[in-house]
Amino acid sequence: MALTLCPECSHTVSDKAIFCPGCGYPMSFLPQVFKTKERPKADTSRRKRRKLPNGYGSIKKLSGNRSRPYAAYPPAVCTSESGNRSALPAIGYYKDWNSAYEALNEYHRSPYNPKTKDSTFKDVYEMLYKAKFEASRKMLSVSSRYAYESAFKNCTSLHQMRFLDIRRQEMQEVLDNCTLGYSSVCNLKKLFGQMYRFALENDIAEKDYAQFVTINQENDNEKGEPFSQEELELLWKNKHDRTVQMILIMIYSGFRIKAFETIEINTEEFYFKGGVKTSAGKSRIVPIHDSIREFSLEFHNNFPNFRVENFRKTFFYPTLAHLGISVTANGKKHTPHDCRHTFSWLCDKYKVDELSKHLLMGHSLGKDIEKSVYGHRTFQELCTEINKIGI
Repeated sequence: MALTLCPECSHTVSDKAIFCPGCGYPMSFLPQVFKTKERPKADTSRRKRRKLPNGYGSIKKLSGNRSRPYAAYPPAVCTSESGNRSALPAIGYYKDWNSAYEALNEYHRSPYNPKTKDSTFKDVYEMLYKAKFEASRKMLSVSSRYAYESAFKNCTSLHQMRFLDIRRQEMQEVLDNCTLGYSSVCNLKKLFGQMYRFALENDIAEKDYAQFVTINQENDNEKGEPFSQEELELLWKNKHDRTVQMILIMIYSGFRIKAFETIEINTEEFYFKGGVKTSAGKSRIVPIHDSIREFSLEFHNNFPNFRVENFRKTFFYPTLAHLGISVTANGKKHTPHDCRHTFSWLCDKYKVDELSKHLLMGHSLGKDIEKSVYGHRTFQELCTEINKIGI
């Protein structure tokens, strides 16, 4: 109901009245209604607000005529041994108390440094670079500095992205699309790892997405020289030695030495399962060559706790030196990786088909659509191919 004034006697009259109760003036034809000023409703929302827990932060209403008067502040941090605490900058400014409270809750669900929450990939790189090469007391090499700079230049698609918005997919695309060599791709992956470690230490990010990226490229830096035919014959003459047996297993299986730390050996269907490095090489199945079947079944008994460094120093190099074949005809020192090169050479020598060779060695087929999508070999076909290799 609203009130109006009688034009005749100025008596206050209800807008629903037909006549003025004071003078009888007819009121039903008056178009104008004068509404009384309503009292503002009491702000009861403040009474419903719960006190924030200690150490949770604070919400303050700022003075003045502001469109966003409520500021949400994270908890103060201790900055000295005496226990003095310093306030951090506001997380943000909001229209009402409830919005500020939600922002504070979000901060505790996913804490970040307010000063760096909008930092780009480039910003975080520059902070890392300064901390590592300018502020650090450690004397880092020029080559290390160059590796970081080169890796940063090779991921321009990420430079202007907000660091908090970057996920595994964006970094993986950078690695997969890199046309440079294996070392450059490794430096990219290393840079991602270092940046996320730095970001976690400085509350710029809360999760390390770099740990999920992989290098899907064959290592083109694994240089080596195969054992010669004469050296192979000498190894077979000493096949009673367990270290020689292990060397022959590596030669006739094509696995990297690191794979034997976790290798699985199927003693019923006679195959190895394992691998390292590329996605194509991991957990691949390689039939056991007939000539090394007996050795392979004894592998876990001969080397129950196989470790690469121990095998190299304690068994591999001393045995080759004892046999007089530790150095190649070209004067280079034989390494365990030469066993893998020997397998590749034997595959070519005995006409193992190219696709089977790639599958047995765990090579990435890259952008060769015909091989990577339509290239298939059954287990029996791989058995036939690997046993083409003679001893």
